[in-house]
Amino acid sequence: MTKPNETTRAASMYDVAHLAGVSHQTVSRVINENTSVSESTREKVQSAMAALNYRPNRAARSLATAKTKLLGVLASDTGQFGPASLMHAIEHASREAGYFAVASSVDGQSHDSIAAGMAQLLELGVEALIVVAPQAAVLDVAKSLSMNLPMVTIDSSNRMDVFTVAVDNYSGARLAVRHLVEAGHKKIVHIRGPVGWVEAEARVKGYRDELEAQGLELADVVQGDWTSETGWLVGQELAKRIEDFTAIFVANDHMVLGLLHAFREAGISVPTDVSIIGFDDLPDAAHFAPPLTTIRQNFHEVGRRAVALLLEELTGVESIRHEQIVPQLVQRESVAAPKCYR
Repeated sequence: MTKPNETTRAASMYDVAHLAGVSHQTVSRVINENTSVSESTREKVQSAMAALNYRPNRAARSLATAKTKLLGVLASDTGQFGPASLMHAIEHASREAGYFAVASSVDGQSHDSIAAGMAQLLELGVEALIVVAPQAAVLDVAKSLSMNLPMVTIDSSNRMDVFTVAVDNYSGARLAVRHLVEAGHKKIVHIRGPVGWVEAEARVKGYRDELEAQGLELADVVQGDWTSETGWLVGQELAKRIEDFTAIFVANDHMVLGLLHAFREAGISVPTDVSIIGFDDLPDAAHFAPPLTTIRQNFHEVGRRAVALLLEELTGVESIRHEQIVPQLVQRESVAAPKCYR
C-alpha cells in the first residue's frame, strides 16, 4: 500500500521487459513498431504495457527513431468559428492516425509573426505542416520557410503548388443565391467578408456569378469583417434603404446575428420584410430569431481529409492533389417569398 505523501513510481521500460520476460531492447522495438519482432512477442509486450499502464517517453522515442510523430498546424484567426472548428477536427484526426497536432497561432497580416510561428514549429521537430490560414500571405511565407516539409493548406485558393483541401466556398455562395432566387427574390444584397481572405473572395465571386447566370443585376456588395458588431452596424445602414432589396446573402452567420439585431431595432421583420441567408451553420444558428437558413460547412470532414492528405505525403506521394468539399443548404425560417409574390 502506498504510504501518505508517497507517490507511485511510473512504470519504466525495464519493468515492462521484466513482466513480459524479454529484454528492454525488445520492448523498444515494439514501441517503435520494428517489424523484426514476432507477433507473439509483440502481444506479450503490449499486454505488459497495458498491465503496468506504461506510457512510452515521447522525447526518448523521437531521439531513437528520428520521428517525432508531430504534425504542425500554422493557424491565424483561431478565434473565428471556422478556424477553431478546423483545429479541433485536425487534432482529432491526428490522434486517430497516431500523431499529435501542435499549433502555432499567428497574425496573418504580419510577416514577422508568421516567421516566428514557423520557427517554433520547426524547433519542435514537426514532420509535416497544415496551414489553416485564409490569407494568401501566410501560405507564401510558410512555404518559403518550411525546409521542404510535406504541407497541406486548407483554403480555396486553388494554388497548384501545394496539396489542398477546402470547402467549396464558391459553389456554396452560388447555392445560397440560387435558393433566394428560387424563392422569388431578384434584388439581393451581399454582405461580404474581409478583403484579403480567400473564403470571402470566393463567396463574392459565387454571388456575382450566380446573379449573372440567373440574368439578374448586381444589387450591392457591402463590406463586412465576420463579426456580429459589424453586422449590426451594416444593418443600421441597410435599414434606411430597405426598399432597395428583398433579400440578403451574408458571408457568415456571426454577421447575421448583428444584422437581425439592427433590423429588430428598426422594426423590420425577417422574413416578412426581407429574407436572409447565412454561411457556416453555427451551432446556435437554429436558435436565431428566426431560425437561420444558411450554408453548412463540414469542418470535421475538412480536417480529416487534410490529415489524410498529409499522411499520404509522408509516405512519398508526389502528385499534388486538391480536394473540395461541397457545402450543404440548411433550410430554416429566415427565407420566404418577397411581399410582391405573396
